[in-house]
Amino acid sequence: MIRTANTTTTTALLEGLRDPSNETVWRGFDARYRGVLVAFARRLGLNDSEASEVAQETLTRFLEEYSAGKFDRSRGRLRSWLIGIARYRIADVKRVRARRREHHGESVLLELPNKRRLTEIWDAELDQAILCEAMTDLGSSGRFKPQTLQAFRRMVVDQVSPRKVAEELDLTLQAVYMAKHHCLGKLKELVANLKAAYEVE
Repeated sequence: MIRTANTTTTTALLEGLRDPSNETVWRGFDARYRGVLVAFARRLGLNDSEASEVAQETLTRFLEEYSAGKFDRSRGRLRSWLIGIARYRIADVKRVRARRREHHGESVLLELPNKRRLTEIWDAELDQAILCEAMTDLGSSGRFKPQTLQAFRRMVVDQVSPRKVAEELDLTLQAVYMAKHHCLGKLKELVANLKAAYEVE
């Protein structure tokens, strides 16, 4: 059963994609991977517009190939397949750029990182997406008071000293440390759950 993009396992999303009319599953898959694909393409030198286009083309190509039964888990991970599709789309964009630059007499180097480095970049962007999603979930969970969340964000995200946070928010130093402790514990739990959901079983 499909729940939301962040709690549904990737395996469940893939199973749901076998039904081409299941828009809920497609939206969940898109929500999970579009941002990662855009960030991945940006890290490889594309601008925002090019990166968005590459993400769209990659997701479209993925769905076409998946619907045609071309994804075989025994031959590799979903991550590797998505990276492979994106890599070719990114190379296409860079080739078009290179032709334009050569036309203007500029020299061009058209190299992309090796597979290991591409995987490292993908994993870093996926980790960042998971952390952002977990931070959003932490804030919307209703488990913490706004002041507690603000103290946590100021200390952990903004790197403000505990003493300054206590002054800013009119809290005791102990309350600031407790906010960090409780929020960080919940954040780690959310990140672990999201990482588990993103894994293909």
